[in-house]
Amino acid sequence: MHMRPLSMQFMKFSVVQPLKTVFSKRMRKYRMNTFICRMGICGGERILDLGGAPQFWDDCPVPLNITIMNLPGYNSLIPPVSRHTITILEGDACHVKLPADNSFDIVFSNSVIEHVGDRLKRADMAKEVRRLAPLYWVQTPSIWFPVEAHCYMLFWWFYPEFVRRFFLRRWHNRLPAWTEMMMETTVVLKNELESLFPDAEIWTERKFGFTKSYVFYRRKAASELCKQEVLTVLNEGKVTNKA
Repeated sequence: MHMRPLSMQFMKFSVVQPLKTVFSKRMRKYRMNTFICRMGICGGERILDLGGAPQFWDDCPVPLNITIMNLPGYNSLIPPVSRHTITILEGDACHVKLPADNSFDIVFSNSVIEHVGDRLKRADMAKEVRRLAPLYWVQTPSIWFPVEAHCYMLFWWFYPEFVRRFFLRRWHNRLPAWTEMMMETTVVLKNELESLFPDAEIWTERKFGFTKSYVFYRRKAASELCKQEVLTVLNEGKVTNKA
């Protein structure tokens, strides 16, 4: 009996996904500790999370007041037990219908800006991030990491567009919702991010010698930072102060 080759979809979920699960918990904790230390989180900060989920904050040991905003139909349920105070809102990260009235201390965004649309949409989101709070933390994957963060294909963004379309058509039969997400995903280059967030510092996350992601962030002045003596963050990555 002739057996068809394993599809890319099957390979993704049967091989890559379990490996991702092994490493992702450690990486999430490391990134959260980095956020806490670099931003001087002391507890009680009012955070607007654009495009996030309540479960993401399970790795944060410091109690926070978190407002999570997503497009209609994309919000997750609030966990019945959480150390945080969590509020769920519906809205568009590119056009947030909230006033800039100091309601939030930090705008947070993890792997969202690459999903909002074209360059104009990304500029709209960046304006909202900088408008809604004095501090912000915006993360996005790097084009230079060999494994693409969403589909796990090697060097995905270096394929010709017609090759990417070929794979997307094949994936769509088995995983239509996931494929639509991939079709709406782009990669945001560092020089574009520098123009969108001109007052930011940059944390370059590295893995296996490659640049894995960028975080553009604005934090408290050094004199205001809360000392984090109970958290130890590995001395990885590189910070560039562009201010």
